Amino acid sequence: MALEGSKIVVTGVTGQVAEPVARMLARDNEVYGAARFTDDEARERLEAAGVTCVRIDLAAGDVADLPADADYVVNFAVAKSGAWGADLDANAGGVLWLMDHHRSARAFLHCSSTAVYQPDGHRTFRESDPLGDNHRVWSFLETYSICKIAAEGAARWGSARYRLPTTIARLSVPYGDNGGWPAIHLEMMIAGVPIQVHPDGPSVYHPIHEQDVVDSLPALFAAAATPATTVNWGGSDPVSIREWCAHLGELTGLDPEFETTDETVTGVALDLTRMHELIGTTGVHWKDGMRRMVEKFHPELLKG
Repeated sequence: MALEGSKIVVTGVTGQVAEPVARMLARDNEVYGAARFTDDEARERLEAAGVTCVRIDLAAGDVADLPADADYVVNFAVAKSGAWGADLDANAGGVLWLMDHHRSARAFLHCSSTAVYQPDGHRTFRESDPLGDNHRVWSFLETYSICKIAAEGAARWGSARYRLPTTIARLSVPYGDNGGWPAIHLEMMIAGVPIQVHPDGPSVYHPIHEQDVVDSLPALFAAAATPATTVNWGGSDPVSIREWCAHLGELTGLDPEFETTDETVTGVALDLTRMHELIGTTGVHWKDGMRRMVEKFHPELLKG
């Protein structure tokens, strides 16, 4: 299944993950990027890459300017203001406004998060495992996990109600030329700021490069079904925070400092059996991806 010559809507298009996805998709497709567009520079970058920008407001259901005849919809939009009513309206309600408007699409991909899993030590999480409030420990993401769970419920209902083939993909740690958590850690290392790690280590995740996010899309669309398909989505290699920071140190000569505290999130190791069955293994090894990230943001630090 090749994504060429298709009409694709990408929401949350000014975000860290969605912007490079939209720009790459626009090389071979008619792409509509949807957001509130409070960042004029982001809009200019997207338009220069051939993305048609459309202002929307998911909380208000203002999606009428998006093409209702889109072939595919990729929902990366997320609201995390900390206000429960507003975030529920934008995240859960926003999914339903989009699905209602695009009920004739060939497939709908909703980007969820591995933050939906109930913390449980060093469990390797499968898609059927219990859900819970993973991110409440971070006050700036107080609504995040619950709203992601609510949005999954909305996507499941919308898929059944509109008979809209849907995939719910629970994304791990995305990173690349547009930033991400490892890029934040790199900046902290440069500034000499300690990086928080949970005492119940190692804190393992599955960092996935933005190129692999794009390369996964055709198979994730092909897996869309009614009832909705749910799948973990991350890089094939499990990597801890300490491991990727140590590698960033090897690439730059910087020494990462760590602060052990229970006021940070625990790791979320994933069972990727279903993902590998649906889309295969990811192509960018995490060490290569981290090197590319350093080269993008701080080439002056790159050794060798």
